[in-house]
Amino acid sequence: MTEATIAYAKDLYNSGIPKDALLQTRDILEAVPQIKVELCDPTVLVTKKQMVIDRIFPKEIRAFLKILCDSNDFNLIDDIIKEYRDTFLANSDAINRAELIYVTEPTEEQYDGIAAFIKKECGNNDIEIDMTKDPSIKSGFIIKVGTKEYDWSEQGRIEQLKDKIIGDMSKLENASFSQESIISILRTSVSEFELEAKDKEIGIVNWVGDGIVNVDGIDHACYGEIVIFDCGVKGMVQDVRRDEIGVILFGGDTEIFEGSRVVRTGRMAGIPIGEKFLGRIVDALGAPIDGKGDIESEGYRPVEMPAPSIVDRLSVSEPMETGILAIDSMFPIGRGQRELIIGDRQTGKTSIALETILNQKDKDVVCVYVAIGQKASSVAKIVNTLKAADALKYTVIVSATAADAAPLQYIAPYSGTAIAEYFMHRGQDVLIVYDDLSKHAVAYRAISLLLERSPGREAYPGDVFYLHSRLLERSARLTPEAGGGSITALPIIETQAGDVSAYIPTNVISITDGQIYLESQLFFSGQRPAVNVGLSVSRVGGAAQTKAMKKASGSIRVDLAQYREMEVFTQFSSDLDETTLNQLNHGRAIMELLKQPLGTAFSMPEQVVTLVAINNHIFTDVPIDYVLKFRMELVNHFRNDYTDILNTIDVQKSIDDETVSQILSVCESFKKEALERKRIKDEENKKLEEERALAEAKKREEIIKEKKAKAAAEDEAIRAEIAAEDAKLNEEVNKEISAEDAKEASESTKDDAEAK
Repeated sequence: MTEATIAYAKDLYNSGIPKDALLQTRDILEAVPQIKVELCDPTVLVTKKQMVIDRIFPKEIRAFLKILCDSNDFNLIDDIIKEYRDTFLANSDAINRAELIYVTEPTEEQYDGIAAFIKKECGNNDIEIDMTKDPSIKSGFIIKVGTKEYDWSEQGRIEQLKDKIIGDMSKLENASFSQESIISILRTSVSEFELEAKDKEIGIVNWVGDGIVNVDGIDHACYGEIVIFDCGVKGMVQDVRRDEIGVILFGGDTEIFEGSRVVRTGRMAGIPIGEKFLGRIVDALGAPIDGKGDIESEGYRPVEMPAPSIVDRLSVSEPMETGILAIDSMFPIGRGQRELIIGDRQTGKTSIALETILNQKDKDVVCVYVAIGQKASSVAKIVNTLKAADALKYTVIVSATAADAAPLQYIAPYSGTAIAEYFMHRGQDVLIVYDDLSKHAVAYRAISLLLERSPGREAYPGDVFYLHSRLLERSARLTPEAGGGSITALPIIETQAGDVSAYIPTNVISITDGQIYLESQLFFSGQRPAVNVGLSVSRVGGAAQTKAMKKASGSIRVDLAQYREMEVFTQFSSDLDETTLNQLNHGRAIMELLKQPLGTAFSMPEQVVTLVAINNHIFTDVPIDYVLKFRMELVNHFRNDYTDILNTIDVQKSIDDETVSQILSVCESFKKEALERKRIKDEENKKLEEERALAEAKKREEIIKEKKAKAAAEDEAIRAEIAAEDAKLNEEVNKEISAEDAKEASESTKDDAEAK
C-alpha cells in the first residue's frame, strides 16, 4: 500500500462515513465498471465527474469521492476501500475487554485455557480480562465477552434444570399426578439433563417509554423473537435497526430503566395451546383471566406462522351456516372462507358474529372469539350471552381490552389464530371472529409511530396491508394430507359515516372473500340485521351452498332489486295496477321476512322451506304486520307435524319438484287455516273492541251525566246561597233605611215642637 492510500483510508475513517455507504460505493463500481473508467479519466471535466457522483453515489461519501477526482487519485479507490476495511474497520469492531465471574479463583492452567477460549471467540489476542468474584453463582464461572455470556456456573445449571422439569411437566396430558409419577418424571429429567453452555446474547436498555424499549448490544435478534428483561417482563422484537433493536413490551415498563439488561431467548413469540382452552377466557398471551385457575396446555405454538401453501388447500365447498336467512340465502359463507362484516358503530356487526357462533351448537365446530380494544363490560356481556345459550363450552375467548397496552392488542388476533390452527391441524372445523380489526390497526399504528417508522396514509405505516393479509391468509380449508380441518374467519371492520373507501376498509375488503355491509339507515328503520343487499357479496361461498339452498334462494336477490327500483318510481304515484301492487307487496314481505332477532336462528331445512314459500308468493297477500308471526307459526308447523320433509332436506341436501309441491301444499293449507284463524280472531278482537268501545262510551255518558247532575246540584246550591246572602243583605239595608227614617221623623217632630 502506498502512503497516499493509507492517508486516504485514514481520512475516510476519521470522517465518520458509514460502512454501508462505503460498501454501496464498492458495489456500484463493480456493477458498472464504466463509471470508474470515466472518473479516472483525466480528460473528463471535473464538473462532469462531480455531476456523476451527485447522481449515483450515496450522499455521505460524495465529498470524499470529489476530493479523489480533484486530485486525480480516483484510480486508488479499490486500494483505499481494502485498507479501510482491513485496518481501520477491523480495529474498530474488535472487542477489547472481557469479564470472568468466579467463586474460586482459577489456577494458572485454568486461566490460560479460559483466555485462549476468549481470544478465539472475539478474534483479538490483545484482549484484557477483568476478574470478578461473585459467591451468588455458588460454583463454576461465567464468561462475558461483548454482548455474549457463557454460563458454566452451578446457579445457571440449576436454572436450566428447573426450566427442563417445568417443560417436561407441561407436556403431559394429565394434571393429576401421584407421588410415584412425580418422582419418575424428576428422575428422567435429571438423568437426561445436559448442561448447555452456549452463549447468551445480552443487551442494554438505552430508552424506554409508552410500552416501547430500545435495546443496544443485541446484534443477532430476529423479528418477532422474545426477549426477557431483568425484572422478568417479556417483550417482542418489533424493529431491527443497524445499531439497536426496538422491543414492544407484554407487561408494564415501571421496572425497566436505562441500563437494564435484556437477554435473548432464541424463541419466537408463542402461546400455549390445548383442548382444555375450550370454554375459557384468556388474554393475548394465553394466560387465563376468568378466575378458573390455570389451563393445562398440550404444547406451545408460535403466534406468527406462514399461511398454508396452495397445494395444502382445498377449495371452499362446505357451508358454514350462520342461521341468518339474509346471509345464508344471498351471501353464503363456506368453511375456509374469509367473510368481512363491515358497517358503522352500533349496526349489529357483533350480533351477526354471535348469532353465527350460537348456530354452531352440536355441529362439531370450534369457535374462537377475539376481542380487540373493546370495553371489558362488552366482553362480559358477550360471555354471558354465550353462557346462557350453552355455547361457551365449544368457544375460546381471547380478550385484549381497551385497558390493555397496544402491544397486547396487536398480538391478540395472532394468538387467537394460533389457537384456531391447533384445532384445524387436528382435522376440526374452526370459526374465528376478529372483533374488530379497525382497533387492531389503530394499535399497530400507535406502536409504529412510537418506533419512529414513517407514517403513510391516515398516519398508518406502510406495511399495514401486510399486517392483516398475513393474518387472514392463515384461514383456509386444508387437504386431508395437511390435516383436513378448516378455519373460517369473520373479521369485523368499523366504518365512519358509512365510508367504505377509507384506508383500512378497502385493505380488508381486498383481502377477504366477500363482505356483509350493514347500513345505519336500515338499522334505525327497524330492518335488523341491517344487511345492504346491494353492497354485500360472497365471492366463493356460492360453491359451498347446498343444492337445496341454491335452488330455493334462486331469485330472491332479483326480486329485491326489482322491488327497490319499483319502490323509488312509485313512491309519488297513487294509481298502480294490480301487477305492480303484487310486486310491491311481495318485496315488502321479503324485507319483513329478512328481519331476524338475535337468538332466533333457523336451520338449513327451515330456511329452504321459508325460501320456497317466498318464491311462490305464499307471503305476498299476508298482512305485513302478520308476516313475521306467520313465518314462525309456519316453521313451528313443519317442526311439529312435518319433520319428515325437514329431515329429507337435511339428509339429501337437495329438493326435487315433488318436495317443493309438498312444501307448497302444506304452506297453502296452513296459510288458509292461519288467515282464517286470524280473520276470526280479528273479528273477535274487532267485536271485543266494539263492545269495549260501547261500554266505554256508555260509561263515559254515565260519567258525563253524573258530572252534569253534580254540577247542576252545585249550581243550585250556589244560587240558593247567593239568594240567601242577597235577602240578608236587603234586610240589613232595609233596617238601616228604617232606622234613618225614624231618626229623621224624630228630629222633624222635635223641630216642629221647638217651632211651636
